Amino acid sequence: MSGQMKLLRIYTDEAAYFGDRKVFEVIAIRAREANLAGATVLMALIGFGRTAHVHTRHILNDDQSVIVEIVDEETRLRDFVASLADLPDIGLITLEAVEVLVRGPDAATRA
Repeated sequence: MSGQMKLLRIYTDEAAYFGDRKVFEVIAIRAREANLAGATVLMALIGFGRTAHVHTRHILNDDQSVIVEIVDEETRLRDFVASLADLPDIGLITLEAVEVLVRGPDAATRA
C-alpha cells in the first residue's frame, strides 16, 4: 500500500448504538474483519450537522461527534461502505484521494 490511496471518513456520534455496541465500535470491528489497512476513531470537541443540534461532551450526557477514518484502495473502501447499510445513525460518509508517504513497519506483512 503506497502511492495514491483513498481516505474514507464516516461521521457519526457517540450516542449512536447498534444493538449493545456503539456504532463507531461496530465500524472499527468490521473494518478489521474486512482486512482493511487500519481504522482510527476520532472524538470531536464539538460538532453539528444537518440539524441545529450541537454535539459536545456534557457532565451527564456523552454526545460527542465521532469520525472514523480508514485509508485503503478505493474499491475496497466502496465495498466496505456498502457493507454498512444495516447500521443506523451514520451521518456523512466521504471519500477523498490521499497519498501515502510512509507506512508502518509491519505493513508489508499484511495480506
